[in-house]
Amino acid sequence: MALISAFLEILQRPNIGDVMSELMVFMTPIWVAVLVGILVGWAWKPKWAKLNVDFLDSKGETNKSLMVFPQFASSIPSLSSLKQQLPTWISDFALDKEENSTVPSDSCLDYSSSKLENEKSSVVNEDDLKHLHNLVEEKDNGPAWIQMMDKSTSGMSYQAWRRDPETGPPQYRSRTIYEDATPEMLRDFFWDDEFRLKWDDMLIHAETLEECLTTGTMVVQWVRKFPFFCSDREYIIGRRIWESGRTYYCITKGVPCLSVPRRSKPRRVDLYYSSWCIRAAESRKDGRLTACEVILFHHEDMGIPREIAKLGIRQGMWGAVKKIDPGLRAYQKHRATGAPLSRSAFMAQINTKFNVDSLEKALESTSSTSEIEPVVSADKPSGRGFPKMLVFGGAIALACTLDQGLLTKAVIFGVARRFAKMGKSL
Repeated sequence: MALISAFLEILQRPNIGDVMSELMVFMTPIWVAVLVGILVGWAWKPKWAKLNVDFLDSKGETNKSLMVFPQFASSIPSLSSLKQQLPTWISDFALDKEENSTVPSDSCLDYSSSKLENEKSSVVNEDDLKHLHNLVEEKDNGPAWIQMMDKSTSGMSYQAWRRDPETGPPQYRSRTIYEDATPEMLRDFFWDDEFRLKWDDMLIHAETLEECLTTGTMVVQWVRKFPFFCSDREYIIGRRIWESGRTYYCITKGVPCLSVPRRSKPRRVDLYYSSWCIRAAESRKDGRLTACEVILFHHEDMGIPREIAKLGIRQGMWGAVKKIDPGLRAYQKHRATGAPLSRSAFMAQINTKFNVDSLEKALESTSSTSEIEPVVSADKPSGRGFPKMLVFGGAIALACTLDQGLLTKAVIFGVARRFAKMGKSL
């Protein structure tokens, strides 16, 4: 109460000059306390603080342990969470060099071993199928979708939605109807990496790393072209197709892979999910089932600030989608010539068959036995309304800790100001 009354007395000064001078005097003890705390904390650093310093060498290179996937690295107090908040063009040039990862969370699937018989060990398994089915049927209990686009051409119609989960990047859902196309043709078209290089100008490299002739599972490497101020992006993608009747559930997602070393450029995208359901649909022309519907779900962490990524996707979405239809028509003509299938198109025809009704019953029985909601402690901090002073104090301590290495002090203070603004807006 004494502090509050003293503060109110300062605000009642007759002019702004007196108010500012009194505030400076009022804040001096607090700043002194912050500086003393920093000095004491520096003198008696905890073990994790020393661990973070050890991750950096004199050249500013990151230790191999930092290259473990985010879900594991986030459990260790380190600089990885701060790195992910930096704009891509800062992160790309802040690092002199990234060493290859030698401690991945898992390796590529060994398709020659008995693991092929164990569904749970596959890079893409039945859990992924259940998740995609729930997304298609809108039973995933996620946030509501917000429509952001509804456009069409003579050969296709396109609708897109977006939603923002509490954690992770924005998620996108789209529904496209292609006229005069079969589900099988679209299945092969989207899987055919060799032909994709001809119509997808963002894809500059595609290579199959592993494949399974039993399940059709593939592990592929993609390199996609990004704007000049960003480095290109590398994707290690596991993918597989399930079939129920003439409905195809095509799943692709980022997977770990030991056989491909991690490099500084192109920059690897670890969090990647892009899956779709393909099925016959009524044509706008005559109402017959001569069209094809593709329902796509996509999200990825490209290492770009959230709002900038959302703006870029919103501005470039339709331009990218319009290129798919001419590519499909060219692919139909290519297949009509009787040309031999590419290897990836051949793999697209190896599908795991399942009964969708049996899957839905299994999902219903699972949901009925797990209705108990986990209890969340009311004492859990919300992370909102944190003081700016605390943020800047932490930035000072971090800047002092990094004598030389990954991030410059100027960048750290800039990120701290950004966090403070975010806290104020929340």
